[in-house]
Amino acid sequence: MADENANQSIMEPKSWHPLHQIAESPSHKLLLKQWLKEEELILNRVSLKENQIDSVRKEITMLFIFFFLFHSTALILLFSSSSRDPHGFACRRSWIPSLCSLCFSLGIIWAIRYKTDMEGHLEKLLEREKEDKNLLGKCIEELKKKGLEFDLLKEVDALRRAKSLRVEAKEVRKWSARDFVTLFFFTVSCFVLVITRAILCN
Repeated sequence: MADENANQSIMEPKSWHPLHQIAESPSHKLLLKQWLKEEELILNRVSLKENQIDSVRKEITMLFIFFFLFHSTALILLFSSSSRDPHGFACRRSWIPSLCSLCFSLGIIWAIRYKTDMEGHLEKLLEREKEDKNLLGKCIEELKKKGLEFDLLKEVDALRRAKSLRVEAKEVRKWSARDFVTLFFFTVSCFVLVITRAILCN
């Protein structure tokens, strides 16, 4: 009899451990498995978003390089051709390279703006996924800590409500970094047009 009491006193603390309680409760065990699986899916989505952002940033960098490389090459070619034109024919036809330069610049500016907007959208999605991961991680820790004391209906409903009622903070900003980038490249394009005219007519 004393041995049975001793065995019960030894086994009793183990049976009341939160993880042991979760293992014995089908509902809590199923919820923990679902949350762990969802957490893994969120981590995969976070990794995918980070790779997409890196890819978009590389594309933006290539657009920057292509913009300056095109204009620098074009100006060098125009300068060499104007030096071999003593009669000023190049000046009378300066609208042709100017129009080509303007069309190219507008196309590159549009592409840069599109890619920077895409980068901003992906960053918002990444931030949302990280918020979901942190929120789900807290719920998993609470479930492991409380065991059977974890109220399934209350906690799960609170998690769903936190996800559905989460409102993104919309800051009213007159100017953003993307606006300054667009303005910079537009200014450079206008400056290139002035230089093109000066090279061909002087």
